[in-house]
Amino acid sequence: MDAERVAIALRPHEPAAGGGGSARFADWLARTQDSVRDHVDEFVRVRCTAELDPAGFSVPAQLMIDFASGGKCVRSVFAYLGWLCGGVGESESALRAAASAELLHAFALVQDDVMDQSAVRRGRQAVHLRLAAWHADQGLSGSSARFGESAAILVADLYLVWAERMLRESGVTAAALDRAWPRYDSMRSELAVGQLADLCNDANRVPALGAVMDIARRKSGNYTVRRPLELGAAMADCDETVMGLLGEYGEAIGEAFQLRDDLLGVFGDSSITGKTTGDDVRERKATTVIALADQLAEPSDRARLRDLWTHEVIDERGVALAQAVITDCGARQRAEQMIGDRLEHARRLLAAAELEPSVADALYRMALLCTHRTH
Repeated sequence: MDAERVAIALRPHEPAAGGGGSARFADWLARTQDSVRDHVDEFVRVRCTAELDPAGFSVPAQLMIDFASGGKCVRSVFAYLGWLCGGVGESESALRAAASAELLHAFALVQDDVMDQSAVRRGRQAVHLRLAAWHADQGLSGSSARFGESAAILVADLYLVWAERMLRESGVTAAALDRAWPRYDSMRSELAVGQLADLCNDANRVPALGAVMDIARRKSGNYTVRRPLELGAAMADCDETVMGLLGEYGEAIGEAFQLRDDLLGVFGDSSITGKTTGDDVRERKATTVIALADQLAEPSDRARLRDLWTHEVIDERGVALAQAVITDCGARQRAEQMIGDRLEHARRLLAAAELEPSVADALYRMALLCTHRTH
């Protein structure tokens, strides 16, 4: 990416509510996302040609290529902004390093869909279902569903291995990588532990909000915002003051991101989210929104909600019931308030930070995108 063009796109701006600054940021963000996707696509194609195609796995290879670069690149953008917080300037190598986060995210999504038995991801069939269909088309023996899940886990493993390789081969200096590896290792471990805690988190028991928030923070919030920021900042050798600021900002916006995700899991429009409306209800997930509803609902509504989780299948009527209880008891409004509080905290942090104004602005605009998103 051309450094001068990006510097123009990120130079000091009008107020964040709109104006030319908003347009410049939107242009920078779109070009950064495109560059990330290009880097990911190129890397995955090379690896598939070298490792999958010779083994006769051209269909899984094409699936991996299609899926890997189909996201919004949120984690990669945050990682790159962490790099820019170091004041070291634009770097194509740093951007490639940041882009590796897309492969880590692909790994997490593919495994998550297997564990949740999700049917749709990014507006199309989940990877394990597409692999099951491939198995059936070939007329192979055994259960196609079982094959699809098993093959998806192996595809996810490849994404995980390739994510580290892409970071290692990004072109950033050995010193920068040495600073990054401890944080990268912590991020991956934290993601796995958070996912395990989520699997053990039974909606029938409806754990306390604090426990649910802790799981959400480790499984998604930190992994989406805080850790990528810290990874990029570590590569750029940011000082402890900046690292502390990014950690606090990242925790606040990461939590807000997960709260929004939980709201979308209950109320999201499937035509926008690319997932079935009410998925979190059907899967009986003990999310922040469900914990809030259990805390705020009248005893009769709380009993109705808890009874719903005992149903073998939760149909459209059950989803509508959960939505009504969550709305009527004020849980939906309370979640929105929690998102707003965290966004305001991040705004105050950035206003007082000694960062390049354009980078601070980009961080605030990313916070807005994370907390006001519809998918």
